[in-house]
Amino acid sequence: MKPNPFDGHASSSYAKGPPRQVPGYGSLHRMISLLLAETVPADGRVLVLGAGGGLELQALAEAHPGWSFDGVDPSADMLDLARETSAAHGARIRLHHGYAGDAPECPFDAATSLLTFHFIARDQRLATLSELRRRLKPGAPLVLAHISFPQTEPERSHWIARHVAFSAADGADPAQLASARQAIGTRLSILSPEEEEAMLQEAGFTHVSLFYAGLSFKGWIAYAD
Repeated sequence: MKPNPFDGHASSSYAKGPPRQVPGYGSLHRMISLLLAETVPADGRVLVLGAGGGLELQALAEAHPGWSFDGVDPSADMLDLARETSAAHGARIRLHHGYAGDAPECPFDAATSLLTFHFIARDQRLATLSELRRRLKPGAPLVLAHISFPQTEPERSHWIARHVAFSAADGADPAQLASARQAIGTRLSILSPEEEEAMLQEAGFTHVSLFYAGLSFKGWIAYAD
């Protein structure tokens, strides 16, 4: 398995990142919970891709005491953190080390992937979405939220700068900000919103709807065809 950027020290500090970097992060969990509850039964089973850290698992398990969860993540260290974070609901959570193709085959009532897809290479995106689609019951929802903005210049550079500025500490060193902008532009797999929606449809999802937009982050709900 390939080295993971969240192994080791990065996993221990992960929980501090999303609330600072993602606009409305706490409300994002609530939005996802409400959207899934529209169709997921009281005893539903939910697949969580990129479950490392456990913040998403903890929020959903707390809001829906009858649901069970299968969390998948390629980082063993992040899965350990997820196990610790969601320990109060551990009896309803099964964690799996790997990628979408390593998730259980059983048909799920829903799937989520929060702040994960911008770490998945463009040439692996469609296959990942297809693996999720294959594991969902017909009509089951998929909720995604990650970085997405226009990929043509000058818009692309403007959005990268906005992304870095939002999460930067007050008085941040200009050199550090420049380094962060360079890293965002080269290390992440970022698609435009139009590409995101087209790929969801190609993978077999319908009724694709944008439900969240917070600066550089976007969120969609779509349904297995």
